[in-house]
Amino acid sequence: ASMTRLVFIVASLALLGLANTQYQPTWESLDTRPLPTWYDGAKIGIFIHWGVFSVPSFGSEWFWENWQGSQSQSYVEFMQKNYRPNFTYPDFAPMFTAEFYNPEEWASIFEASGARYVVLTSKHHEGFTNWPSRYSWNWNSMDVGPKRDLLGDLAEAIRSTTDIHFGIYHSLFEWFHPLYLDDKANNYHTNNFVTSKTMPELYELVNNYQPEVVWSDGDWEAPDWYWNSTIFLAWLFNDSPVKDTVLTNDRWGAGTSCLHGSFYSCSDRYNPGVLQPHKWENAMTLDSASWGYRRNAPLSDYLTIHDLITTLTQTISCGGNLLINVGPTHDGRIPTIMEERLRQLGSWIDINGEAVYDSTPWNYQNDTTTPGVWY
Repeated sequence: ASMTRLVFIVASLALLGLANTQYQPTWESLDTRPLPTWYDGAKIGIFIHWGVFSVPSFGSEWFWENWQGSQSQSYVEFMQKNYRPNFTYPDFAPMFTAEFYNPEEWASIFEASGARYVVLTSKHHEGFTNWPSRYSWNWNSMDVGPKRDLLGDLAEAIRSTTDIHFGIYHSLFEWFHPLYLDDKANNYHTNNFVTSKTMPELYELVNNYQPEVVWSDGDWEAPDWYWNSTIFLAWLFNDSPVKDTVLTNDRWGAGTSCLHGSFYSCSDRYNPGVLQPHKWENAMTLDSASWGYRRNAPLSDYLTIHDLITTLTQTISCGGNLLINVGPTHDGRIPTIMEERLRQLGSWIDINGEAVYDSTPWNYQNDTTTPGVWY
């Protein structure tokens, strides 16, 4: 009993220290913030890539850029063969209908998988917000398409029916936003896009939905000083409604990846295979070739349950968390094969969860003489 009291006191003091520390808007100061304890023990999260790109559901979630940016031949031909002349990407938005979207059902699937946290795309590089943002007029899920607060409904379902932590993904940049393109043309010495769009959105998201993970992306073209990243993060850790429990990844400006963040996501599908000195995350996909849903994905592109469990085992043995991505359909369904993989994982976790949750890395991560054995 006395040992239990001691552990409780130490934990309480640590939390108190977290709450009372004032972080400065510098990486040196922000990097001293302790990792909120819930995250390391959680081990498994669900990533959800859902947006207007789920309507064409061809190629990947980079559909707009691949079609009209780099003008990839397969995307150009797809549009020429299947859509009328002068069709624009925003014309897809009314077709993002979400009529089968049942957030409670999603929450039930995620809970069955054994996941302890969920990260939903609030906005991808296309700029469409999955919540009724005041800063994205007529390009959000309330004004056009689903006509509902997709993000808010999922947050409510998860919090009211499960113990899962709720988080959001947010893209800092938008491929074709005129203010961003102006700033880019000015070599980022203007930041009208940041002050009128990106940062107001982030503050709105945190204040309105109180996510416990803020998973940033779309940062790589511009330096962190352009994004005002450290100013936002100092507010997030000092004064936001989630200041004691929230975590962020490491994509806050060109050159910050794998250097600054509560946990490091480094590159997509990051799986170093050796123990890391800093908490990290392996964000990966059940469809090995895409984050968004692809109607034309062959079965061979989907990870088997053996692939998934192998990746989980490698990841947690080296100190990481596994963030497993699903891509819902335009009408709001988790594809059946993705649901099956998540439920299969949950069945395995039901038996082996004691070796997963709250585990810490051992002195050795794998057996060099018996490949495939991870400790």
